[in-house]
Amino acid sequence: MLLAIDCGNTNTVFSIWDGEKFLCTLRTSTHHARTADAYFTWYSTLVKHYGIEVDITDVIISSTVPRVVFNLRVFADRFFGCRPLVVGKPDCLLPANPRVDEGTQVGPDRLVNTAGAFDRFGGDLVVVDFGTATTFDVVAHDGAYVGGVIAPGVNLSLEALHLAAAALPHVDISKPQKVIGTHTVECIQSGVFWGYVGLVREICERIKAEAGVPMKVISTGGLAPLFQQAADLFDEFEDDLTMHGLTVIHRYNKENGST
Repeated sequence: MLLAIDCGNTNTVFSIWDGEKFLCTLRTSTHHARTADAYFTWYSTLVKHYGIEVDITDVIISSTVPRVVFNLRVFADRFFGCRPLVVGKPDCLLPANPRVDEGTQVGPDRLVNTAGAFDRFGGDLVVVDFGTATTFDVVAHDGAYVGGVIAPGVNLSLEALHLAAAALPHVDISKPQKVIGTHTVECIQSGVFWGYVGLVREICERIKAEAGVPMKVISTGGLAPLFQQAADLFDEFEDDLTMHGLTVIHRYNKENGST
């Protein structure tokens, strides 16, 4: 079985893949000082809780936080006896190599989203990922990542607003009932929700115009379901796109002799 690990700036997700489906998905906060033993204690406790019989033979890791990769490597080697694939490293092959400026390092999360989206929807895509940052990944007709856009994440923007303006409260984001707020919380929710709807719509339209071809817009990430409520913003929503992309890259490496 495959253990797919996606380590983001805020959360780290472990998913167990049996070759056909994910048996379970486990989530913890990202913390660079967490040891291999701590990972295993947390992981084994939850697997036991779910009553799942697993025999992990392979591990693949995508991490936007470089400092956690060492302990995750030790975790895979010590407890599963395998050398993990790490997306972005030279020995981890990609179904299609990115076409970006020479010397540019593309975030592993963006490479994984590209692979997963192309496998499910084909090429000519814009993948909008609502994470700590809101990213736009442009996928060419052949499945290559060809660039994109990075904007501040929704929760990051809310936190910055709260910290920088003493009189403004911390607000949980939701779709407001109307655009014009009649109290402070509604005003902030409207500004953030409709502001990001406008940001996503405008950036996607400009990407399509620049690419000069029809493109599908795919949403993923924690807040993607919220923004699905904005009509005609996205063509598809995929809640497990990143984890699916990890299985695609792992399979490609298996078939091409890299693992």
